[in-house]
Amino acid sequence: MINLLSISKSWYKRFQYDENVDKPGNVQNIMLLVATLIAFITFQASVTPPGGVWQEDKDENRVGHAIYAYQSTAYYVFLIANTIALSTSVLVVTSLTYRFSFHLEIIIATISMIVTYGLAVFAVTPDKLVNFRFVMFVAAVPFIIRGLIQLFNAVFRSNK
Repeated sequence: MINLLSISKSWYKRFQYDENVDKPGNVQNIMLLVATLIAFITFQASVTPPGGVWQEDKDENRVGHAIYAYQSTAYYVFLIANTIALSTSVLVVTSLTYRFSFHLEIIIATISMIVTYGLAVFAVTPDKLVNFRFVMFVAAVPFIIRGLIQLFNAVFRSNK
């Protein structure tokens, strides 16, 4: 009988990072590619939300509003998860390109993309369904967590 757990472990181990085999530059490039793809997909999901947008005004429905937004709890979960995915991938991209030339331009582009993301979300979301401050706070969560980790590490190292 085939042991699925051992097959799963060997498959997982095969694709794990191995510092003896994998070059740091290659790993950085792969991480940058993956983070960029995640940012693209999450941004696209805000512009064309699941279920599409209403094509005509009818009852409470308004042209251009996300159909999914009328299921408010599910839409909030989607919006929070999508926003965290976007902002985390942006954090990874900006972190991996920190010492690259044109880093300032990358920062400006990613900030502009996050602002555009927020505007796209509000363009397809019915009025008063989503609080702007809440979405911006959710977008800031990965940056806040990373900052707290850096602060904790700095304090911990200085106490040694």
